[in-house]
Amino acid sequence: MDIQTNYRPTEAIINLQAIKQNVASLRQHLQKNVQIIAVVKANAYGHGDVEVAAAAIEAGATMLAVATPDEAVHMRAHFPEIDILILGATPPNFIPYAAKENITLTVFSTDWIKYAASYLPQAQPVKLHIKVDSGMGRIGVTSKEELIPLYQMITDSPHFIVDGIFTHFATADEEDSLYFDNQVSLFKELLAALPSKPRLVHVANTATALVKDISLQYDAVRFGISMYGLLPSSYVGEILPFPIQPAFSLQTELVHVKPLQAGQSVGYGATFTAQEDIYVGTIPIGYADGMLRKLGGQEVLVGGERAKIIGRICMDQSMILLPKAYNIGEPVVLIGRQGQEEITLDDWANKLETINYEVPCVITARVPRKYQ
Repeated sequence: MDIQTNYRPTEAIINLQAIKQNVASLRQHLQKNVQIIAVVKANAYGHGDVEVAAAAIEAGATMLAVATPDEAVHMRAHFPEIDILILGATPPNFIPYAAKENITLTVFSTDWIKYAASYLPQAQPVKLHIKVDSGMGRIGVTSKEELIPLYQMITDSPHFIVDGIFTHFATADEEDSLYFDNQVSLFKELLAALPSKPRLVHVANTATALVKDISLQYDAVRFGISMYGLLPSSYVGEILPFPIQPAFSLQTELVHVKPLQAGQSVGYGATFTAQEDIYVGTIPIGYADGMLRKLGGQEVLVGGERAKIIGRICMDQSMILLPKAYNIGEPVVLIGRQGQEEITLDDWANKLETINYEVPCVITARVPRKYQ
């Protein structure tokens, strides 16, 4: 017997057709032989990794990128054939699994190769991508003096293959290109120092793939935020080579409606007090769902009209100021379109003083993802 697991009306709706269209549009924008690496880390930026990965592969992606070994294990269980790259640091004890399941690892120090000695695979070698830190200041080699010994240690070992080399740009989505150009120069210098070019060179993150010189597409590009229909920055949006379609929306419905008289208050701390007679609606979503308390005052859509969240957002519930009395069950859109109105992830990001792609990442697993 099937057991229903989601009873609340609160849910995130993921438009997989938008994902496919965004990947297909990028495919048309790229040079012919450039591969698309679909970045599905952090549960596909909160959209649902398995479903998004399947859509991206169907639309032309040939590789998946994740951040951690655990994410790679999860992806491999659902996608036994496609190449998977772990972008972050991987502990050496993951090597046997990586060898067995053909998981590609990121490497950035000779120490890691040394520590890996006790975990070396007995069968097929492990594919490695060397990370160059050209200016992000995270992981990666920063000079030829670091790169060449690392490359040599890998090629001298029968247990590893230098399958790729890559870097990540810190300011590709900004109009001022000085820092970006310096990163490009350093990467090209290190790439030229290698005795031979690896199979995959990839430096283009989303912004680079969309608006920078096509020579930086190299062998593959990593398609992240705009695969989900989000802009890396307003600057990129102004020169976008093709339209992108948002894939994420968030909705719920009214579970209670009550009149409030002037002078009555709402929520913890009684931070909102009615100045006149009003109607208040309660919706079943709160900060435990990722609707953080700083979103107090943010608008939602009900009946095609905008309505503000009032009072302090609770763990599981929030209250909104209604333009009139609605029936229980009236749909409420928190992110997305209703009638002629739309609330975007950028609206939430502005309210939270953050970036748009942080928002879906913090919508918790308690909110089910529904796919269309």
